Amino acid sequence: MRIQRALARAGVASRRGAEELVAAGRVTINGVVARTGQSVDPATDAILVDGKPIAAPREQHVWYVLNKPAGVLTSRPDGTGRKTVFDIVRDVPGLVYVGRLDFMTEGVLLLTTDGDAAHALTHPSREVERRYIATVRGDAETAARLAERGVDLDDGVVRPKDITIRNLRRGVWEFAMTIREGRTHEIRRLCEALDLEVLGLLRTKFGPVELGDLPTGATRPMLSRERRVIDSIVASAAAGRPAPRPRS
Repeated sequence: MRIQRALARAGVASRRGAEELVAAGRVTINGVVARTGQSVDPATDAILVDGKPIAAPREQHVWYVLNKPAGVLTSRPDGTGRKTVFDIVRDVPGLVYVGRLDFMTEGVLLLTTDGDAAHALTHPSREVERRYIATVRGDAETAARLAERGVDLDDGVVRPKDITIRNLRRGVWEFAMTIREGRTHEIRRLCEALDLEVLGLLRTKFGPVELGDLPTGATRPMLSRERRVIDSIVASAAAGRPAPRPRS
């Protein structure tokens, strides 16, 4: 990991504060003055700040993958008595959600104690893909053609990709698409602009994490392959590099 991340994980300073310590020449790695962005292994490298060894890294961050049910808030309890995602998962200090789902939307929701990762995954510059399946009433065939060209919403143009439709019954369709913007209520506003009535909305994928057969209301740990992709997104954000493109 990067030296500034190792310092932050050890509780020496915030990520920004750690960068300042390195830039000031106050950090050494195996007896050599550290460079900003230098890679280290806290388990094997001798890392000193002002001549003193840093503490062992803190416990690894917690990650949950939740299949959020409809009718559950993606928020901390708000005093209304309504159920929130923190009533479903085992709450731990510092736990935050990654990419809000609105009250009636179901599907993949990530929760973590890694604030840096949560920020990187939701920042527009990372263009992390989200896959949704909307159950809609209306002319889905025309809507799909219009969506492929791009639809101008009040906060910018949205251009879904990988649009597929499937007729469920008379006038009701499955309308699936992938987006990268992650704007507030984006899919619902898109459907409204396309004259589609949303009957149900499910997020089936967020970045490398897929819903699969996870039951509604259930959680699972993040898989190692999912974590590797997330780590690469976080690392590229920290280094100011373009976001890694998903494999087709």
